[in-house]
Amino acid sequence: MSLNFEHNVLRQRYGDGVAFPRVVSSVSYSATEAGVPNHFQTRLLPGQEEPQDNEILSKIRGQDLWVVNARKRNGLIINKGFYTEFAGPGAAIGGGLDTECNDFIPLGSLSLISPESSEEQQKALKIRLQWVRLTQNFTDKPDAIERAQLILEQFKSYFDQGILKQVPDEAFAMLVGVFPSTIRQARALL
Repeated sequence: MSLNFEHNVLRQRYGDGVAFPRVVSSVSYSATEAGVPNHFQTRLLPGQEEPQDNEILSKIRGQDLWVVNARKRNGLIINKGFYTEFAGPGAAIGGGLDTECNDFIPLGSLSLISPESSEEQQKALKIRLQWVRLTQNFTDKPDAIERAQLILEQFKSYFDQGILKQVPDEAFAMLVGVFPSTIRQARALL
């Protein structure tokens, strides 16, 4: 299944006529509090506690719409089985968008807030689509190493090197449709 097909399905599924969920309170998590199950599992640093991922995963999969706080450098890499999406600052998550989420990786100090109006909900949905389109621009490149370099450079512009080192090669690989070994090569080139 191609990423273009998946993105078209998202546009059809979540375009006009989205039924907005009820508003809920805001919540913040540090990257060390949020877990990453299965093959996205990150290594715990010394002093870190076991992650508590059930609460975040239920928010991602839930019917309540949340927004990644646009005032912080944070975001989520959301794995949906055969593809992965990035929801960066200002992007909507949950609200039926991510019911098929298997795994996730929080980046930065994850802060989720609830939109207070339908205009804020619409804006967050548009921002989520912009993040999807940005990633799609990278996947449209025919050269795998170029796609890998582009996604790494993009994330490097938003997050510090320490955070990027903790993100598994598999996560970046699934964002742009390359092998994890290609991401390792691209990391060596940067």
